[in-house]
Amino acid sequence: MTATTNSSLKTKHSELVLDCGGRVLDLSRTVIMGVLNITPDSFSDGGFFMSRDTAVAHARKMVEEGADIIDVGGESTRPGAQAVSVQEELDRVIPVIDAMARAIPVPISIDTSKPEVMRAAVAAGAGFINDVRALREEGALQAAAAQQVPVCLMHMQGEPRSMQHHPVYADVVVEVRDFLQRRIEACVAAGIPRQRLIVDPGFGFGKAVEHNLELLQRLGELRALGTPILAGLSRKSMIGALLGLPVEQRLQASVALALIAVQNGATMLRVHDVRATREAIRMFEAVYPRTGEVA
Repeated sequence: MTATTNSSLKTKHSELVLDCGGRVLDLSRTVIMGVLNITPDSFSDGGFFMSRDTAVAHARKMVEEGADIIDVGGESTRPGAQAVSVQEELDRVIPVIDAMARAIPVPISIDTSKPEVMRAAVAAGAGFINDVRALREEGALQAAAAQQVPVCLMHMQGEPRSMQHHPVYADVVVEVRDFLQRRIEACVAAGIPRQRLIVDPGFGFGKAVEHNLELLQRLGELRALGTPILAGLSRKSMIGALLGLPVEQRLQASVALALIAVQNGATMLRVHDVRATREAIRMFEAVYPRTGEVA
């Protein structure tokens, strides 16, 4: 695991760590973010972890397998998913985060766009905000700034309910990069230091297969933003489109995409299959050690 205690902050270069509410992520090697969806309708694990005990047990298992941070989400963002009220999202994630904060040693991320959920999740023990809307919801910028935890800003064309209805780009990499640059500037203006920001190009969020492939091939161009890059490619529909595989048979392709993402500049990987991804990354970094740079 790359999570450490706050005392390690004095012994590591400040640019190589993220302080996640007192729990620290070491960015000197690839960070594995384990996915934990407390939803009935997520595309891969919807309905599997709706009870608090089941969710916490799965979080423990992912940490044992090598997860450095666990990303908890209470609203599905798959194409066509139904919106969830603030209260329903709170009811799903807060008891789980509260229990996880006592049960696991690594940082906890809250996957949400709602400022109310951001505040409650950090109060319950989360130390990282992962927002598919890049803090564009009303009040989200201010809420995230007040929590003083790292934030991941993701690019999405359109809305989850309709984002895959014929997405169009002139140059997907340039447009994603420029959007993320604008969101970084908005965050800095709102009082969120650049050092606490991570960017995610949003594979599969308002992008056709050809857009995803080009983004992955040219992922290194996002390093010009000066922030770590998170890549979420695990079990994505592009694998199904290219290989004709159902979600439960996308492990090998997901690991292959994760390795390509790291080779092309990703610092963090958001994955469902922690052990397989961690083992592949360990072998990759044995051959190609990280240089210590995160952007």
